[in-house]
Amino acid sequence: MNGTAEDPWGRVADDGTVYVRTDTGERAIGSWQVGDPEGALTFFRRKYDAIALEVDLLASRVESGILAPDEAQSALRRERRNLENAQAIGDLAALAARLDALEAVIADRRAERRVERKRQVEEAREAKAAIAAEAETLSAGSDWRHGVGRFRELLDQWKALPRLDKATDDELWRRFSSARTAYTRRRKQHFSELNVRREDARQAKEEIAAEAESLADSTDWGRGTTQYRELMQRWKAAGPAARDVEDQLWKRFRAAQDRFFNARNATYAEQEAEFQVNLEQKEALLVEAEALLPVRDHRVAREAYRGLLQRWDEIGRVPRASVRAVEGRLRKVEDAIRSAESNEWRRTNPETRARANDTLTQLRNSIADLERELAKQQETGNAAGVRQAEEALNARRAWLAEVEKTLDEFSS
Repeated sequence: MNGTAEDPWGRVADDGTVYVRTDTGERAIGSWQVGDPEGALTFFRRKYDAIALEVDLLASRVESGILAPDEAQSALRRERRNLENAQAIGDLAALAARLDALEAVIADRRAERRVERKRQVEEAREAKAAIAAEAETLSAGSDWRHGVGRFRELLDQWKALPRLDKATDDELWRRFSSARTAYTRRRKQHFSELNVRREDARQAKEEIAAEAESLADSTDWGRGTTQYRELMQRWKAAGPAARDVEDQLWKRFRAAQDRFFNARNATYAEQEAEFQVNLEQKEALLVEAEALLPVRDHRVAREAYRGLLQRWDEIGRVPRASVRAVEGRLRKVEDAIRSAESNEWRRTNPETRARANDTLTQLRNSIADLERELAKQQETGNAAGVRQAEEALNARRAWLAEVEKTLDEFSS
């Protein structure tokens, strides 16, 4: 390569070395041995643009609050490392200054989060104190039917709140836990006198039967099936109630379950018949689509395929077991058409051909220079110079072979 090139932020020396200008002086960032020096500047300016884009994106995410302060700080450190040894030409100092400005933004975000955390902790302390007070009120009462559910709700509320400092959190938890334990002990004693096991089983199974009946006319088949399975598990876990009550509740549960599953099975049967018809129609379309192969005229094939695809979408769904097979066959046709389009574009692209011809000329000139250099080194008996020239010559010849192969493909 001969010649130099410069811009305000860098330059290309006569020997091909590329420099960037910084506040502390010039720094070598690469070497450009083949091609126009202006091309080197363009290449390294684009690398600068890529870094600047990353900084812009980071700034946007930090300033919008999308990133948490710790994540933002980590990303900022990463961008600083990228910038320190950046092999790019541009105003690197401006990017560094922008990263410096983001430090202050992150610090502000941290301060805001500390204030917010303090507010949340105070609200959590008040909420947990209220939970403990209500638990103590419940524990002193005798609401055996609703108290258990309310304690469960209070426990869920407690779990959803953030932790406080250890001493405060432990003290409030001891109040809540002690109240719940005392309530549970008194409740068990009460129901042991009233045949608690059978009464609990009756209540649980009445709830299960009611839930089953509320699901009986649902058409959400997947969710309904899961819920009925869970209801059956709960039924088994509830234990036996009095025999006459048990039989009555079981009939209610089983009738609701049968109504749901009979409707589900009938719907599935209708869908399966419809999907099978759709499958036959799509298989017929596949025959038409596959007749487009091999692709001889990609424009004609694409137009025909577009019409087939519209008809395909209008047909609707097919049985699940057949989806992969029919979609796979259709995808093969699409891939073949896309490949034909790509090949035609690559073959007829004049810019690509021109660039390959320019590269070919440059390589041939470089090889001629290296051959003369090799002869010179051989004449002087410089073994190291001969080896270096041969290595460079072999690399250029290999590159030339690849470029010539590419041009042959353009001509085919």
